[in-house]
Amino acid sequence: MSNDTRQPLRPRERDAIIQSLRAGVTPRTGLQHIQVGRVREVEALLQDIRRISDGGASIRFIIGEFGSGKSFFLQLIRLIALREGLVTINADLSPNRRLYGTGGQARALYTELLRNISTRTKPDGNALTSIVERFITEARRQAEATDVEVAEIIEKRLAHLSELVGGFDFAKVISAYWKGHEQDNEQLKSDAVRWLRGEFATKTDARNALGVRTIVDDANVYDHLKLLSLFVRQAGYKGLLVNLDEMVSLYRLATQKARLANYEQILRIFNDCLQGTAEYIGFLLGGTPDFLMDTRKGLYSYEALYSRLAENPPPRSLEIVDYTSPTLHLANLTPEELLVLLRNLRHVYAYGDEEKYLLPDEALVAFLANCSNRLGDAYFRTPRNTIKAFVELLAILDQNPHLSWDQLIERVHVQEEFDTDMPGIVADDDDDELTTFRLEEGDEPEP
Repeated sequence: MSNDTRQPLRPRERDAIIQSLRAGVTPRTGLQHIQVGRVREVEALLQDIRRISDGGASIRFIIGEFGSGKSFFLQLIRLIALREGLVTINADLSPNRRLYGTGGQARALYTELLRNISTRTKPDGNALTSIVERFITEARRQAEATDVEVAEIIEKRLAHLSELVGGFDFAKVISAYWKGHEQDNEQLKSDAVRWLRGEFATKTDARNALGVRTIVDDANVYDHLKLLSLFVRQAGYKGLLVNLDEMVSLYRLATQKARLANYEQILRIFNDCLQGTAEYIGFLLGGTPDFLMDTRKGLYSYEALYSRLAENPPPRSLEIVDYTSPTLHLANLTPEELLVLLRNLRHVYAYGDEEKYLLPDEALVAFLANCSNRLGDAYFRTPRNTIKAFVELLAILDQNPHLSWDQLIERVHVQEEFDTDMPGIVADDDDDELTTFRLEEGDEPEP
């Protein structure tokens, strides 16, 4: 448990955590106050971050059941990467956002990734302009020190990009941004940022605005991610972390052709990362066991990926975990770790003030016992609904101080997790959402 959970919280940070959990999304800030367990997994990913910073590349498949905390873990690693000086981009896959498509789906994914581009000073996204400005500022400083034109410095620093697909136009767009900066031409600067974000729909529009012949399209999204990783390095950052969640959306694609086309893109990324072709870039792909191991529709259905990702049965049967494997199966939280998590949530809800705790320790034990009776060991294997119910219990007690916690706990209804892709259920794009807390009907407690 982090020592930060024993220090007062800023109201803004506290509210962000509580409101996110109640709204069914992973908090984007303050995760250190509630994180428990999975120390070995975090250490393994920290090694990957350092490898990226040293000029290498990394790819990990973060695998966990629905509600096991994949999105939370991915968000935690994103924040650690920002702290370590990397730029991060993240997005959830959906039917309209994929690694490969022929109708704009891959470009839509790229645009979403660039909308969420973050740095340590701008952790909430939309940091692209500040990254470009930082590169320009450094180029100006170098130009002044060497008595060389800024445009020449920019061209020299980005010359190596021309060796990659789309690199020449990428460098040309950065030069156009500098030209707009020098001439106080906001339209030119805006067009350059739009191109970098993948927002130009046609090559004609891009040529008219910037004089380039290419745009980000479905066929070159991965190539542009590699260009971006090298550019952020030139801008003074240590590398790029690409965070993709809801990979199960690929598993759910209706046609085998569409699935395999996306899996082929994953194979390309995998090979580049492990063979040293990519530099200063890492990928985290979050998905369910079915997405990975289903031999009919999952990654294991693609022979080339199966041969690279399949694990040896003996270590799994002995519950031995290889933390260097490209597939990282999230360990279950133990009941003890979940109890610590509830203590952390209680502390956060009370703004870090022990005098404002709404529940004593025995109430936390009673709450978990009730969850265990209703859900069995699922309450700590997939703790999403347990956490949601607990936060809503705190909210009810906060709004109704006349109620006693022992009146409420046994009446808390915690739903069991289920796969939203089950027959008869419409699959939601965000299958890692939290469900709703409620008291069972007819169980409204007396004051």
